[in-house]
Amino acid sequence: MARTGSEARPHPLRPRSKAAEIEERVREALSRREMLTRDVESEYEEKIGLGERVADLVAEFGGSWKFILLFSGIMAVWMIVNSFLLQTGAFDPYPYILLNLILSTLAAVQAPIIMMSQNRQAAKDRARSDHQYEINLKSEISLGELSRLVEELSEQRFRELAENQRRQIECLEKLLAERS
Repeated sequence: MARTGSEARPHPLRPRSKAAEIEERVREALSRREMLTRDVESEYEEKIGLGERVADLVAEFGGSWKFILLFSGIMAVWMIVNSFLLQTGAFDPYPYILLNLILSTLAAVQAPIIMMSQNRQAAKDRARSDHQYEINLKSEISLGELSRLVEELSEQRFRELAENQRRQIECLEKLLAERS
């Protein structure tokens, strides 16, 4: 892939695209013969803070069958205790206003936490995708370079073979000329 002058230097008023930055990084790595592979997952995990780790744990637990069964059990016990066992002194009688308040509060807190975790996961996926793009681009550039080198070597070998054949024909012609 040959670069034109306009690709080599971005316009000063236009921001460079992410793909152009990645391509430049890949070309630099190729010129220095560096490996591009790295553990993106570990790098990303090292950067996250306590709040993000908690958000991941809450999202993981809040989206599990364990949570659904546990919370269903707590709600069933709540309703049974308030409807049948404490008929005269129920702390949250039938329309279960306190239970509704707890459920609403839980949903109000849990939803943004889960969204934070999903946003972080999306950012991690983007980083992984960018890294895959780098690896694929490096492979494509390397394969193109290898293909070009093989073609050059083949052409050089063909020229050498043609030259050898020409010399052999000349020798055979001299031998035939000497015999006649």
